[in-house]
Amino acid sequence: MSVTIFHNPSCGTSRNTLALIRHAGIEPNVVDYLKTPPSKEQLRELLAQMGISVRDLLRQKGTPYGELGLGDPKWTDEQLLDFIQQHPILMNRPVVRTELGTRLCRPSEAVLEILPVGPLPPFTKEDGEVVRDTGVRRS
Repeated sequence: MSVTIFHNPSCGTSRNTLALIRHAGIEPNVVDYLKTPPSKEQLRELLAQMGISVRDLLRQKGTPYGELGLGDPKWTDEQLLDFIQQHPILMNRPVVRTELGTRLCRPSEAVLEILPVGPLPPFTKEDGEVVRDTGVRRS
């Protein structure tokens, strides 16, 4: 089974998502997208798989989003993809791809619906919140 996480090790949500994947007994392909950003084609593919727009993937907090004026509707999807290429921090994270689907995993427990395993025992996030897996997965 192949699982890929586009990960930012400085992000708590991303760290919790990675830990949840490993809690499921899966060692994913970890892509530190700040060091190795996905190509525009890969981004288009991920967006299509998730069924979201480029704007839905943009992260505002802690990024140059405001400075670049990316909230302005004048920017096309292609231009926004160019901005993500120039400033990978603009890509919201984590994005996880499995055989059950691809999704932006915010909150981190959103990854559970695409993990190709049965229900997991409870998991405790970094902040002490306990995640209980209902076992519901995409089919």
